Amino acid sequence: MNRIILRPWQKEDAQQLAAIANNRNIWNNVRDSFPSPYTVMDALQWINKESTTQPLTNFAVVYEGKLAGSMGIILEKDVYSNCVEIGYFIGEIFWGKGIATMAISRLCSYIDKQFEPTRIMARVFEHNKASMKVLEKNGFHLEGVQQKAAVKNNMVLDVHVWVKLK
Repeated sequence: MNRIILRPWQKEDAQQLAAIANNRNIWNNVRDSFPSPYTVMDALQWINKESTTQPLTNFAVVYEGKLAGSMGIILEKDVYSNCVEIGYFIGEIFWGKGIATMAISRLCSYIDKQFEPTRIMARVFEHNKASMKVLEKNGFHLEGVQQKAAVKNNMVLDVHVWVKLK
């Protein structure tokens, strides 16, 4: 199962990252801080920033030797330091191949070893059923729905909170 690996970002990834990330269908499911359009310069800035971050919290998802997406974690602080939030996207040309499911499994293993949290969570916009299915396959459960909790594309959306407890 080495068809899918998570690895640190490299400058050589910039062109491929821009090619898969500059996609409205991806942008519709991520936070607005994700640039759109997504340029090679955006990719280089991201990679430069992430290459110096310790501990490693963002990874390139590689499928059969090709950059397929991105996965990362947000380490919560203060009284929530036992929690880790995950976020991810897979390039549209790679959808439906089980890549996200396997990559999240690997990301959760890394999180368990590196940070030993009691809670891993993901927030998913109400329309992103595929992402919810991927989380469920990885042992996450729907903790709740935050009603009208986000604004994306000038639409107020419910946010589904998925959790994996340790």
